[in-house]
Amino acid sequence: MSESPIFALENVSFSYPSGREVLHDVSFAFVPGQQIGLYGTNGSGKTTLFHIIMGLLAPRNGRVLFHGEPVRGEKEFRSLRREVGMVLQNAEDQLFNPTVLDDVAFGPLNLGLSVDEARERSLRTLHELGLDGFEGRLTHRLSGGEKKLVSLATILSMQPSVLLLDEPTNGLDPQTRERIIEILNLLPTARIIISHDWDFLAQTTTQFMTIKDGRLVTNVPHLPHRHVHAHPLGDEPHHHHD
Repeated sequence: MSESPIFALENVSFSYPSGREVLHDVSFAFVPGQQIGLYGTNGSGKTTLFHIIMGLLAPRNGRVLFHGEPVRGEKEFRSLRREVGMVLQNAEDQLFNPTVLDDVAFGPLNLGLSVDEARERSLRTLHELGLDGFEGRLTHRLSGGEKKLVSLATILSMQPSVLLLDEPTNGLDPQTRERIIEILNLLPTARIIISHDWDFLAQTTTQFMTIKDGRLVTNVPHLPHRHVHAHPLGDEPHHHHD
C-alpha cells in the first residue's frame, strides 16, 4: 500500500497580473521519501509553484491539500509550514535577525520550544552543518556561502519532513556547493530542489520534473553535464569502457 501524500495540488492554475498563465491545471501529489529535481526555463513557474504550496500565493483555480485536507486559510498554511520548510533563493531574504543564533532559533521558538530548548536545537543544527562557533556572528557580515548555510540551518532547526530548495547553489563557491551536497545526502528528508545545476540535481535527487506549457511533467533531461570522478591510474593514460 502506497503512502498517503504529505501535500498535493489539485487542478491548480496561476496567472501573473499581466495575464500570462504559468501554471495550467496542475495536479501533483508529494509522498514521503520523494527527492525531486525541478528544472525549467526562467519564468516557467517553478518558484511560483513553491509559493503556492507554501500559501504565499493563491492560485486562480484549484487548491492545495495537506495530509488530504484542503488548506484554505493562513492558520492551516501555518500547520503546513511546520512540516514543509522552504529555503529561499536569496539567503538575505531568509535572514533578518542580528545574530546567527537569533535567526536559527526563530523557527523553533515559533514552534513553541522554550528559549533553552530552541538554543540547544539551534546549536546542534549549526554543529551538524559545520558551523560551530557561528552562533554569535553578525548575520550581515557573513560571506555569501556562509549565509546560504545559515539560511539552510534556519529551516533544518525546525526539523521539517519536506524541504523545498530554490536554486540552492546560485552564486556559491565550489566548497560550499559540495558541503550542501554532503548535508542533503545525509538527510532522510524528502525534498524538491529547483536548480539549473544538473550535476547538483544528479547528486541530490532521484527524479526529474519540469514545467512545460504550464504543466508539471516527469522528464529526464538529455543534456551534457560534468562528471567528477577519480581513477586509480591517476594521470596515466587510460580508456573508458561502457
